[in-house]
Amino acid sequence: MLTLGIETSCDDTGVAVLRNSDQLLSNVLSSQDQIHSPFGGIVPELASRKHLEMIDPIVDKALKDAGVSLNDIDLISVTQGPGLIGSLLVGFSYAKALSFAAGIPLIGVDHMCGHLLSIYLEKDKPSFPYIALIISGGNSSLFLAKGYDDFALLGRTRDDAAGEAFDKVAKLLGFDYPGGPIISKLAEQGQSSIQFPRAWLGEDSLDFSFSGLKTAVLNYCNRANQKGHDLNKKDICTSFQEAVAEVLVEKTVTASEKYQINTIVLGGGVSANPRIRDLMTHRCRETGKQLFLPRPSFCTDNGAMIAIAGFFQYHQKDMSYDMDVYSRSPLG
Repeated sequence: MLTLGIETSCDDTGVAVLRNSDQLLSNVLSSQDQIHSPFGGIVPELASRKHLEMIDPIVDKALKDAGVSLNDIDLISVTQGPGLIGSLLVGFSYAKALSFAAGIPLIGVDHMCGHLLSIYLEKDKPSFPYIALIISGGNSSLFLAKGYDDFALLGRTRDDAAGEAFDKVAKLLGFDYPGGPIISKLAEQGQSSIQFPRAWLGEDSLDFSFSGLKTAVLNYCNRANQKGHDLNKKDICTSFQEAVAEVLVEKTVTASEKYQINTIVLGGGVSANPRIRDLMTHRCRETGKQLFLPRPSFCTDNGAMIAIAGFFQYHQKDMSYDMDVYSRSPLG
């Protein structure tokens, strides 16, 4: 079975061709970082226009790289939401038109399900149930994954997502967008010498909050500037990243112990962060838990994760051309 996966939820156009669930034939991504970098964040109108420009050539390239034609495709899987409505509409409308014209079955996939199931693109696959930490520019959530279409939300961010906090702190320090990779790189050269706050939100809470941490970094920089002190940006990056990583990792381990599930999975763009991966690996070894990490290219938004989610969920959903996109995920 050949599945064509299409992802346009935000600012990257991703298309992949997957054979069954275990052979990725192509995975093509068109990034918009250069377009949005001058603005310090994503401009929705620019994002949707670029998707409109790139969607057809990216689909053609994915089919060509896979060595197949559209007539060979058995299923079209496309992101239905959540995300930017304009961006979603480009990919979803394209997929519906392609499905109708070519007579190929269509399935709409939740973007979060794509991240939750992206680990199944790897050779080493977890068994259900598992605890999943999904962290990106728009999401910081903990899930209990019970099956390919059965996910229970355990905790979520109450304000800024982890990736959003990275980008805002990067902008505060004068770095380009996207800020996460820049902070991660500089953090390798600094010291965790600044005690920024950790928002634990109560003993039993599995929710996240990074707005206060972002404000603490802002206040630290303002106080230093008022006193005429030079900012050690490397130490700020290291200390900030450590605060984010510690909360993410500890709450995930807590969820694992609370629900007595010793398998942990990471997903989402921020899960490509080396420090978060290293700290999670260390804590899982300490606590005897099994950790599954998708490679960085499967962490960021991509067509492959939408293809595999569609493959697993195809027979579980009733689909029609009346489907529409949505900005907020029913998963939470």
